[in-house]
Amino acid sequence: MVERRSPAAAFAGRFEAASRGGALTLRELPFLTHVNVRVEPGTDLGVPLPAEPNTTVTSGEVTVAWLGPDEWLVIAPPGYRPELLRKELGERHGSIVDVSAQRTTLFVGGPRARDLLAHGCALDLHPRGFGPGRCAQTMLARAQVVLVPREDGFLVLVRSSFAAYLAEWLLDAATEYVT
Repeated sequence: MVERRSPAAAFAGRFEAASRGGALTLRELPFLTHVNVRVEPGTDLGVPLPAEPNTTVTSGEVTVAWLGPDEWLVIAPPGYRPELLRKELGERHGSIVDVSAQRTTLFVGGPRARDLLAHGCALDLHPRGFGPGRCAQTMLARAQVVLVPREDGFLVLVRSSFAAYLAEWLLDAATEYVT
């Protein structure tokens, strides 16, 4: 049996070292389930779909991010079963695709998380406008990402092929905050 290796697994030790000072927490959240949902707004799939642009809805361990007028991304723990969404969709028009292998999730937390991300992101990350319950597709250090702010930090969803690049960038930018 082949052991699964996450796209940023090689950075775990360096993330841990950069997190020791308390100003930042960097880590990968490997193997989260990501499911792309394309349905008519208001479709009942058993998980709440945000109706407002660039928002998220969280129910238990599942977060659904608004990506477009008829597109959402379900972010769930490893082992989440997208076939349950397909069953709920039934014969109605729509698309539910497991895209988990396409991305990995990096976590950036701590009191300096916003400062770190601001080094490479043009969005205004102030919590009044971009706090929990929000999301955005944007560029971070020239890598396309989905940013999802939470109470404890940010989820940074990045394509697997850009994970090493973004991990290196985060670690380099974090040197300013590491004591």
